Amino acid sequence: MAASILFRAWQKEALEKLEAHVHSNFLAVATPGAGKTMFSLGAIRRALVARKVHRCVVVVPTQHLKLQWALAAEKFDIHIDPDWSAGEGALPSDVHGIAVTYQQVAANPGALRRLVAQAFIVLDEIHHAADSRSWGDGIRHAFEMAPVRLCLSGTPFRSDQSAIPFVRYEGEEAQADYEYGYGEALRDKAVVRPVYFPRIKGRMEWTSPDGSAHAASFEEEIGRTLSSQRLRTALDIEGEWLPAVLLKAHRQVMHLRREDPRCAGMVIAMDQDHAKGIAKVLRERMGVKAIVATSDDPDASQKIAQFTQGKDPWIVAVRMVSEGVDIPRLKVGVYATNTTTDLFFRQAVGRLVRATEGVRQQRAYMFIPDDPRLRLFAAGIAEKRRHSLRKPDSEGEDFSGELEADRAEPDLTQLSLFSAISAVPLDEAGNPLDASPVETLGELDELEGAEEIPGMVNQEPGEDSTSSYALKELTLQGAVPTPEPEASLNAPSPRSRKRKLREQNSAQVRILVHRTRKGHAQVNVELNQRVGIKRITEATVAQLERRLEVAQKWLSKL
Repeated sequence: MAASILFRAWQKEALEKLEAHVHSNFLAVATPGAGKTMFSLGAIRRALVARKVHRCVVVVPTQHLKLQWALAAEKFDIHIDPDWSAGEGALPSDVHGIAVTYQQVAANPGALRRLVAQAFIVLDEIHHAADSRSWGDGIRHAFEMAPVRLCLSGTPFRSDQSAIPFVRYEGEEAQADYEYGYGEALRDKAVVRPVYFPRIKGRMEWTSPDGSAHAASFEEEIGRTLSSQRLRTALDIEGEWLPAVLLKAHRQVMHLRREDPRCAGMVIAMDQDHAKGIAKVLRERMGVKAIVATSDDPDASQKIAQFTQGKDPWIVAVRMVSEGVDIPRLKVGVYATNTTTDLFFRQAVGRLVRATEGVRQQRAYMFIPDDPRLRLFAAGIAEKRRHSLRKPDSEGEDFSGELEADRAEPDLTQLSLFSAISAVPLDEAGNPLDASPVETLGELDELEGAEEIPGMVNQEPGEDSTSSYALKELTLQGAVPTPEPEASLNAPSPRSRKRKLREQNSAQVRILVHRTRKGHAQVNVELNQRVGIKRITEATVAQLERRLEVAQKWLSKL
């Protein structure tokens, strides 16, 4: 390898167990931030070197994760093509594998089936294979002939409907062949951060879809349907609750940037319009520009990559950053979505847990509505954090599967009579001022009682959280100089070299078309024939370099 890779203890143990496994399917469940990607790439490299496989295929939930896997693979001298498509034909001989999405597999499983007879398959966040029946069927058809299928998940999961291919079940619970929990990762030190949950109280008023009026705080028990409407009201950007929470979270980011100048925050929004509205609030009230990454934006992956390496203080996304995306500088989150499943919540929290080198205080903060369901999810994670930080000899972790009642909330925008009227943030005494910095778990924390969150920035007495003075102060704090990310000193990777060569070849073809008056297809065919390839997508780096030389010689004779 270009540089030595030091595996963590759990990764070594998991690699040994994977290689000793006699079956084709292996499910590894490891907490977000633990290093599932590095473990998987180590397994792929060992299999390639031992000639147990000749190719690899990585399947991921989103387009951006394809690029993230390709970049990570370069550290192992593994060339994974994130831009492969079913129409490109055979893989070039200098490419070790491809990265595709579950959607791509479902669209054309036959194209993948032809590539996997001697391939190592990685199914990242395998529970996504149950997102639709076509996805599960496509995964099964595409990869059932592969010799090795490594399934990955950041959290334990269950299947209440159809079973996910290549996963072993006992009842409805998926059975992991290797599991490494959040509590274990905390005890191992320098793997993940402890996450704290400032819970923000509030009182909301709204009109239900049937036209009836309601008013309730988060502390009142009002039933599942009304609870969902109450949460949706709190998250309305026109109310007072969400802007106050964003201000408090922004203050926390600015405080953390004093020690870690590139520290950043993430807001998980309900939908694309909501994300854009949150960015507008951050810009107009906090004076900061937030990066917005939504699935309808073709440049979303590029924006996430730039944010990862940059110094912008905020990113707002719907689901683009909620799972799998690796941005170590994220330390503050705002859970501003009405999705209330335990699995999604833990995946969102997982974006904040990855520890960073050279920073003394490894803490992260997820600001959440004081909704009873989110309170329960946070309590489960906080309990593991406490046992790991205070009771290092406690029992191992046992994340429960997703609760049967957990479901994504219905899209209330389709209910024409629903209307959010007001949402006011409350302090511990019920006063409409600022959110409390105290993480209380009530009946869920009978042994320890209320816990003060370490490292939280408290509002100065008498300070109006929405005053122009406070906003000006925060804007000035946001202007603290932050270092530029260090430029890479490594030579260009095979993937980036190949992309550049393809662009240069395309440029030469355009010039040849102009000068020879021949068509694009004819020029491409002639160049391919001179180099001995069928199509440019099948060319190796050496063949692309040769093709470029041929094109330049052709031009020199015109």
